[in-house]
Amino acid sequence: MPARCRAPQRFSAHRLSAARRLPLALRRSAAGGAFAVLAMSSVLSGTLLGGSASAATADPDFELPFSCGEEWAAGTRSGHSPSYWSVDFNAYADFGHPVLASAPGVVTAAVDLGDSSYGRYVVVDHGDGWTTLYAHLEQMLVQPGQWLDQGQMVGLLGTSGGSSGPHLHFEERLNRQGQRAVFHDEPLIYNTTVSSRSCPDVPVSGDWNGNGVTDLATWRRSAGAGMFSLRGPDGAETKVAWGRTIDEPVAGDWDGDGTSNVGVWQRLTRTFVLRTAAGGAREVAFGSRRSAPVTGDWDGDGRDEVGVFNPRLGRFSLRMRSGEPVRVVLGDIGSLPVTGDWNGDGSTEVGVYDPMTGEWQLRHGNGSVTTTSLGGAGRLPVTGNWDGDDATELGTWSPVTARFTLRLGPNSIRTVDWGHRRH
Repeated sequence: MPARCRAPQRFSAHRLSAARRLPLALRRSAAGGAFAVLAMSSVLSGTLLGGSASAATADPDFELPFSCGEEWAAGTRSGHSPSYWSVDFNAYADFGHPVLASAPGVVTAAVDLGDSSYGRYVVVDHGDGWTTLYAHLEQMLVQPGQWLDQGQMVGLLGTSGGSSGPHLHFEERLNRQGQRAVFHDEPLIYNTTVSSRSCPDVPVSGDWNGNGVTDLATWRRSAGAGMFSLRGPDGAETKVAWGRTIDEPVAGDWDGDGTSNVGVWQRLTRTFVLRTAAGGAREVAFGSRRSAPVTGDWDGDGRDEVGVFNPRLGRFSLRMRSGEPVRVVLGDIGSLPVTGDWNGDGSTEVGVYDPMTGEWQLRHGNGSVTTTSLGGAGRLPVTGNWDGDDATELGTWSPVTARFTLRLGPNSIRTVDWGHRRH
């Protein structure tokens, strides 16, 4: 028999109404205690943070919360709480299996209710009143206020709270109400086995031919393995299979030969797996499970090294060739990390990007920070030396159009279509 949720515990109206009075500005704060109360209101009373009751009802691009190509039993039953439309997902030996974000959004709750109700659960706000909920997790790998892209890890499947065995309890909600689950724009047929089509592209950049000009690429979360699609200067494509669908892609000049190679960061093992020019693998253990990977030439010696960004602390940890970390504070919980040689002096500096507003903060070697705008509305950041002048410029990639927008100067923009549009 598939694992099931037990009936959730009840909460008093007094507690819920008190939570509703908390300011919405807390959604981007790092105040964990306030988030716990706000999250309780969001999930149990149905107060959603992404939109009002009059918001548009078109659902986001929801995909199955599991890796591309995986098959899962998607069950429900009469009396399923809090709604018949909730889904209980099961697969063989599924305890500890990665659970992924169904669509891009901002984490509004990461709460541990102990042995009752949802147990450890995460809520992601997708805007326009839509949220998804991931419950009974063994481990949560995100924090409230953090921005997640589709296919990034939310946590590990478990049996916490009111659960009879390992499974993922999943909900799609619109304006306080549970909705029939929809994946890949198709309504779920409940109590069947379904295959995940969560196979999104992610933007990457690097100098693939060593000519001093940064080229573009995407990394696809393909079934079974990750796939880089490298774009040459003439538009020709080179494919490189590397990593797993749950990894995060990186690129850099690992050996100082002037040419970039690809790599991935494995969240669960906290290990970078870097592809050498000869096709071999170099492994570097660095970071924590809740970090985000970065790469760059931190000391200007011509070789790129690895690093991580901790969104909760708003802090970079940059690994030097000696193995020692250098820490730099910049950004906040909702920031995405970026790196580049902003002034062309040969050393990589750090920066952060806000995917909600398109604001960039770029830190320079003397500690000063400049702010500029490009992108926003869910576009993902990318950086590179687009014109060969040694200084790094900014860019974005749109998941909706699969289009790179590259800033060449104050009044110059270049667009390049590359990769797969998301469904």
